[in-house]
Amino acid sequence: MMPTQGALSIERMCQLARVSRASFYRSLVEHHPEEEDMAVRSSIQQIALAHRRRYGYRRISAELRTRGLLVNRKRVLRLMQADNLLAVQPRAFVVTTESDHHLDVYLNLASRMTLTGMNQLWVADITYSTPSQRSPPVWG
Repeated sequence: MMPTQGALSIERMCQLARVSRASFYRSLVEHHPEEEDMAVRSSIQQIALAHRRRYGYRRISAELRTRGLLVNRKRVLRLMQADNLLAVQPRAFVVTTESDHHLDVYLNLASRMTLTGMNQLWVADITYSTPSQRSPPVWG
């Protein structure tokens, strides 16, 4: 049986206000996420700094679980992003050139050609570089 407020039931008032009953009852419960976030945030900061910022949000979520704090991994990720505590993973340099091989090294044929007109020589170059080494192209 739904309680009434005057002549209207809570169900009817929620219909008139276009609010779900679940939202109405949820609004009656006091909730202080800021205080909860501060406790979780301090634990996250301790774990991240203890492991020299090498732990990501998944490892920190697991560590919080072992400490007895049940926190959703998405919440841990959101708090870590807000505090700029995301793990820094240095990427290994990938060697793309294999110079020590048994194959023949061919001569540069373009250096020996004498060009007399347009479209007699087309060349291509494959250059590997990291994004930090690249500069914007110069158009001119």
